[in-house]
Amino acid sequence: MKQIEATTLAADKDFLSRITSIRQQIHSHPETAFEEVKTSDLVAEFLENLGLQIHRGLAKTGVVGTLKGRLAGERTIGLRADMDALFITEETDKSYSSNVPGKMHACGHDGHTAMLLGAAEKLAQNPDFAGTVHFIFQPGEEGVGGGRVMIEEGLFDLFPCDAVYGMHNMPKTKSGEFFIRSGPMMSAGDTWELHLRGTGGHGAMPHKGTDPTMALGTFLTSLSTIAARNVESFDSAVISVGHISAGDAMSPNIIPADVFVRGTARTFKPETRDLVELRIGELAQSAAQMQNCAADYNFIRRYPSLVNHKAETIKAVAAATASVGADSVNPEAERVGASEDFAFMLEKCAGAYICLGNGEESAFVHTPKFDFNDEIIPFGVSYWLNLVQVELG
Repeated sequence: MKQIEATTLAADKDFLSRITSIRQQIHSHPETAFEEVKTSDLVAEFLENLGLQIHRGLAKTGVVGTLKGRLAGERTIGLRADMDALFITEETDKSYSSNVPGKMHACGHDGHTAMLLGAAEKLAQNPDFAGTVHFIFQPGEEGVGGGRVMIEEGLFDLFPCDAVYGMHNMPKTKSGEFFIRSGPMMSAGDTWELHLRGTGGHGAMPHKGTDPTMALGTFLTSLSTIAARNVESFDSAVISVGHISAGDAMSPNIIPADVFVRGTARTFKPETRDLVELRIGELAQSAAQMQNCAADYNFIRRYPSLVNHKAETIKAVAAATASVGADSVNPEAERVGASEDFAFMLEKCAGAYICLGNGEESAFVHTPKFDFNDEIIPFGVSYWLNLVQVELG
């Protein structure tokens, strides 16, 4: 199998029209985590028609298709795409907009799925490679760890891989440019929550009780000191508040007895993650004690930092370069503060995760106006094809 430039693939109009149609069909029928029934049916039928071996049911709706090359070889790789949508009401006014109220593909997983299906078709038509490719279509990436569930249910036991690769579109960047870095590329994403408990009381007589809102104020203003004074300057940590609830808007003269606050923490290093968990709790307890209140603190570890392996990153760069040329590949991209559950797969298997520019005019992901740019489909498909050539050619 020869390397394929994206411009060559872009000339295959019939192929791209079909893959684009599939992408838009998936977009019109968004399904959220572990409910991707129609999407997984579409994926499984498409792969079966190509003659691939199919396995279904990992993490409820996961699909794995297996293709063996016609050349002798023992090496096996996994290529992964996510399938789930988000709970957002679409505002794109596209002809193929979501027909499910309150749900839409606002992160481009429809495009990720379509590009990997396109690569499977091309490889099935010309399997001139030595080894095996597992096409992994994963449910539930958005916040519920579908990748972790697939692993727990035996993904790499059933389908051992010497390396595994993932790809995601990147809005606000030039169409067809690739971005990757070796080592930590995306942050760990964790949730912290704090329940401050006092007695509350009458707003005119605060000295008669204990006030958890004062403890909250001290706590919130202290949070920024963790990154500023506890994290090394060449490292980073982000701690943000996403929810606060206390009292009743109709009772402004009542000091609430309880305050609940919830937020997110983003880190790249395991030791920084440990530090942030510890310091948030220490600040919470000290703020509560200052006001004679009590604090119940919980730190929920969700996604680990996504760490690309060096050798596989080099291979990913080579595949991207074959697709678009070296000038359109950034092998030392900036780290991304978002989280991605492909990180669980990279904890279990060597591999790399790359980003593909979705267009400078693209709306940002997780917004009502986001749409995957169909013009980047040939770039993504050619990357997958060239990666198989680099790994198994």
